[in-house]
Amino acid sequence: MTATVPPLAEVARSTTALRAFLHGLPGVDQVGAEQRAAMLGTRSIKTTSKAWALDLAIRMVDLTTLEGSDTPGKVKALCAKGRRPDPTDADCPPVAAICVYPSMVATAVEALRGSKIHIASVATAFPSGQAPLEIKLADTRAAVKAGADEIDMVINRGAFLSGRYLEVYEEIAAVKEACGSAHLKVILETGELATYDNVRRASWLGMLAGGDFIKTSTGKVQPAATLPVTLVMLEAVRDFKALTGTTIGVKPAGGIRTAKDAIKYLVMVNETAGDEWLHPDRFRFGASTLLNDLLMQRAKMATGRYSGPDYVTLD
Repeated sequence: MTATVPPLAEVARSTTALRAFLHGLPGVDQVGAEQRAAMLGTRSIKTTSKAWALDLAIRMVDLTTLEGSDTPGKVKALCAKGRRPDPTDADCPPVAAICVYPSMVATAVEALRGSKIHIASVATAFPSGQAPLEIKLADTRAAVKAGADEIDMVINRGAFLSGRYLEVYEEIAAVKEACGSAHLKVILETGELATYDNVRRASWLGMLAGGDFIKTSTGKVQPAATLPVTLVMLEAVRDFKALTGTTIGVKPAGGIRTAKDAIKYLVMVNETAGDEWLHPDRFRFGASTLLNDLLMQRAKMATGRYSGPDYVTLD
């Protein structure tokens, strides 16, 4: 980042100062971002590196179910799969987290007891975010009280797109405080932000307000995660680290379904932000079906045979 910026403590002192900072960020070259993302997506990975990448991608998965039809039984089954993604292979790593609605957190806590898998919960009137702040804070506190150690919140896109940046900042900061010791992932819902410049501004806003991760999408709006959008977000966390010394994570979510796609993202992480982000504490995949393809590709590398969809459970 080449722009000269004021001390970050001063950025959010007023609506005018925050707007000036966000609109003073370097603009995103749309053509350049899309071409670079496409170029990085063509990189090939050799056998040993591919095996390492598949295991890393599994360790980065936030295995997710966010349906109105979710039941305790479904969540328990998902937790069991997260613990032992491949029951036939004890060397297969567990996932990073199980992500559920607040009402299912207690079920996940019991099912994951004794494991190191994180329990993530969407909150703040997910996925629309259209609720009063006091309800969003109560939603967050309830999920944390039930045992969630990660909260995925949605920003107020209406306020952001209307230029009410300080309102969005203050809401994120309030949710962060309500999280207590739990980590906060700030969902930008990039499919509704329209431009890469808005994605960059929203990324910085989420980081300035205290987010531990910035996340692309709820998975309920299309387009969800894309390589160019994630590239812009990775550039933002890289530049934020250079400016502040603080490392913020990135989570693309929605539409990442194949091992081939996951590896493209890992290449982009390494080439854009650096290998510090090649860790589940710094990069996650929000997904419900990606894990199945990672397992099938992993088995193919081990056996030389493609097992097909019957090899894995349906989620």
